[in-house]
Amino acid sequence: MQSVRAKKHLGQHFLHDRNIARRIVDALRISETTEYVLEIGPGTGILTGYLLQKPEIVLRAVELDKESVAYLREHYPSLNLSEGDFLSMNLSGLFPGRFSIIGNFPYNISSPIFFTVLHHRHQVKQVVGMVQREVGERIAAGSGSKTYGLLSVLLQTFYQVELLFRVAPGAFIPPPKVQSVVVRLTRNERITLPCDENLFFTLVKQAFHTRRKTLRNALKSLTLPACENDSTWHQFSNLRAEQLSVDDFIALTTLIERCRAADRTV
Repeated sequence: MQSVRAKKHLGQHFLHDRNIARRIVDALRISETTEYVLEIGPGTGILTGYLLQKPEIVLRAVELDKESVAYLREHYPSLNLSEGDFLSMNLSGLFPGRFSIIGNFPYNISSPIFFTVLHHRHQVKQVVGMVQREVGERIAAGSGSKTYGLLSVLLQTFYQVELLFRVAPGAFIPPPKVQSVVVRLTRNERITLPCDENLFFTLVKQAFHTRRKTLRNALKSLTLPACENDSTWHQFSNLRAEQLSVDDFIALTTLIERCRAADRTV
């Protein structure tokens, strides 16, 4: 029988608590007759088994570890499994419609996974995943919190973020040195932004890159002299990035667009 060793360089900690596995799978909100689901890093298949038991789910999985791939093909021969790296996977033609993502995400790539989800936000309608507790709390944090940051704003712009439940280290083999949490991201109704999306992403990234600075200094390269005459800019200029909500960042992006338009007419 094929066995799988947890590999430190892949950030592998295999969940062995079946009650936790069942709760993770049950956290998927299945709202359609056919639910397309992609499982990231199934490992030894503890989630896979429960997912395959749901007839409404059309499941695909992607796994990087060759030992895990061999194990999964032996124990779940019906699984539609791709060997490779999720982060370099072409998600565009993966399913005929929108899909959900599930997995016990390797802690060392959880942030890149979420940035990939953001890039494919028009396709990915839901994410249920296990992450390090600090990462989960960060992406769910609200403005004014010390843990509120770049990923908090960007994900909350397009998704409702929920912390579902914590998972102790003893639920894994080998036990990680950190606490874990299961999060659920559900696509909200914001299809497009009422401002330039590229500028919005640039602005948020730059604001948090120097988060200790006020926005007047952090965004110096993006603002124009026309902003200094705008009352809205004065409301924001002495604040710091963590003090702004998603709607505030949208309003600030709109303001800078307006300043740029005014500058072009001078």
